[in-house]
Amino acid sequence: MTTRSQAEPVALDTSTEPAVRLRGATLAYGERPLWSGLDLDVAPGEFVAVLGPNGSGKTSLLRVLLGLQQLNSGTVEIGGEQARRGSNRIGYIPQQRALDANVTVRGRDLVGLGLDGHHWGMGIRARRQRKQRVDEVLAAVEATPYAKQPLGLLSGGEQQRLRVAQALVGDPAVLLCDEPLLSLDLSHQRKVSRLIADQARSTGSGVLFVTHEINPVLPMVDKVLYLVDGRFRLGTPDEVMNSATLSELYRTDVEVARVGGRLVVAGAEQCQDHHVVEADEA
Repeated sequence: MTTRSQAEPVALDTSTEPAVRLRGATLAYGERPLWSGLDLDVAPGEFVAVLGPNGSGKTSLLRVLLGLQQLNSGTVEIGGEQARRGSNRIGYIPQQRALDANVTVRGRDLVGLGLDGHHWGMGIRARRQRKQRVDEVLAAVEATPYAKQPLGLLSGGEQQRLRVAQALVGDPAVLLCDEPLLSLDLSHQRKVSRLIADQARSTGSGVLFVTHEINPVLPMVDKVLYLVDGRFRLGTPDEVMNSATLSELYRTDVEVARVGGRLVVAGAEQCQDHHVVEADEA
């Protein structure tokens, strides 16, 4: 199995506060627990893939970190501070959505909203600094050639690069990615995944990457959080993505195989192949 440990090693910064810390975190809807007693630390620059079938609580976990959902019990911190709505410590990349061809907002304007979407007016010096920062991030995500183009005229991959830039422009402590590979072809999946990982590493942002597409991100992953029916496992890809661990999680026989350089998971109706894009979850 190809994981980051087999690629060029990159040291994580464990000397500072974790980018994300959950302790004893429990979230339930009525009598149905999504997960219970979750302890999770995400170090600066660390890449954590969040996997599991629909309805297992992956998107709900991001909502907790965004301050949009309250835990039933436990604590959640972002950069050493209690998670709250509207935190400027968080960059958020939403699911890929098709935009109408009539949308005329320019790419660079979308990115700029990541800096000043909640501000009204600024001085000349601030405007210059804003432009410089937007230009830097556009160059980093290789989006400069279409930064002045209307969003509605761009491809899905180009739009998603701009969403990545928007999430990164404020130098967030945490980068939350909610199925950012949806609607992208394999080439763009790999490019967007690598872009997120490289930029997070260079800026020290911790990454939680919700996905059904494990293969494009597998070489970048440090840890996997796998959620199934109120249960979870947390560890390296080798520790989690194996037949014994997933069989225990799903409580049925599950086979994990490597076929043509890709992971294939099979053996349970609800344990769907992670190469397949699935619908949104609760």
